[in-house]
Amino acid sequence: MSQPRKRTVVLGLDGLPRTLAQSLAATGRLPNLARLLAIDAASIEAELPELSPVNWTSFLTAANPGRHGVYGFVGIDPASYRLGPVDASTIAAPTLMTRATQAGLVAKLVNIPCAAPVSPLRGAIIAGFPEIDLGRAVYPPELAQNLKLAGYRIEADTTKGAADFDTLARELRTTLASRRAALEMLWTGGDFDLFMIVLTETDRLFHFFFPAVARPEHRLHGPALDLLADWDKVIGLVLDRYEALPEPKRFFALADHGFTELETEFDLNVWLAGKGLLRLEPGATGEYDARIVPHHTAAFALDPGRVYINIKERFARGVFHEHVAEKLAEDLRGELLAIVHDGRPLMEAVRLRGEIYAGPQVRRAPDVVCVPRPGVSLTAKFNRAELTGHYGRFGCHSPHDALWCDSEGSRPQRTSDAGAVVAASLGLPLNDLEAMRPI
Repeated sequence: MSQPRKRTVVLGLDGLPRTLAQSLAATGRLPNLARLLAIDAASIEAELPELSPVNWTSFLTAANPGRHGVYGFVGIDPASYRLGPVDASTIAAPTLMTRATQAGLVAKLVNIPCAAPVSPLRGAIIAGFPEIDLGRAVYPPELAQNLKLAGYRIEADTTKGAADFDTLARELRTTLASRRAALEMLWTGGDFDLFMIVLTETDRLFHFFFPAVARPEHRLHGPALDLLADWDKVIGLVLDRYEALPEPKRFFALADHGFTELETEFDLNVWLAGKGLLRLEPGATGEYDARIVPHHTAAFALDPGRVYINIKERFARGVFHEHVAEKLAEDLRGELLAIVHDGRPLMEAVRLRGEIYAGPQVRRAPDVVCVPRPGVSLTAKFNRAELTGHYGRFGCHSPHDALWCDSEGSRPQRTSDAGAVVAASLGLPLNDLEAMRPI
């Protein structure tokens, strides 16, 4: 007698802190968020650095970045020192989708960040930000055509940011409508073992209007809750669909990182240049135009809080051998921990790569990873002269307090551990992943 099909549903809520979720649910304006939290509510920590590509990849691979090799939205070419985007082709560990397909399971996934270019699988996938081309973001190809006809939007236009709440809200409602349409398109018939959908609208809203969401006295608090009420309806749709599924089944919800109100940005490249450790050619045309002068550069940074030492064994025009770089990394840690801003230490922690990463991709890791105190956003621009300031954003990521819910009450520590819990729920073996976790 065959076993009944067990279905696993995963709802991603990008950037949603547990404590904020509980405060919002307590307003009574978001009844479906309250339903979700009533299932289970806990917190997990983000892998470092606390970025979406790092943490959604850590979740999908059940591995830390030392195993999967993704450390940010951009990477650096070791020969030219030019920056370039990181996409799914660089992921060095098998993903949940790949492993499910290999096991003969059907997976359907909507708006999966940093998952393009997509690969064939049993089921369907729609990748999310930063991809903009449905041709690269969707499998099977005929689904892309259906989505085009439905006016599907991968990402909201956030270029006006904090300058125009109404425009941002309109854009986010458009992407919410796209997620809802895709959910209804792919859920039909219930032919899946895994269904995952990620709502990224919270992250976009929080970056520009976190104070409006978190502070009841803010003049835009009401409109922000009106927008979140539309987001809440999509949560309700997912929960309704899940509750209608027959047993056996299991539900998960998670955020990839936390969020907090921004106090200031602090630019690590400006700091390194001021220390005489980084030299840039003048004339940068944008924040990612990395005009590094290699032979006069000891270290440089990439967003957010990633410091790389210019090592001969790694970069074509490196200036230090590995053993010298290890001493410089320790010295940098001490100096970074000593930075004081507004009378308080700027950093919560400064970690060396061997302390937080394990696996074959550690060679691609930053040498030093900075964790700022809550409210500080560490940047690493190549066209900025000011050490601190505000540049149109009012919320920033935090590695702490990311929401986690599990209908069976598990308590993973980090996003990678959360991925291992979901993989185990699907009956997928972890193989050597446990051995790749740092101590």
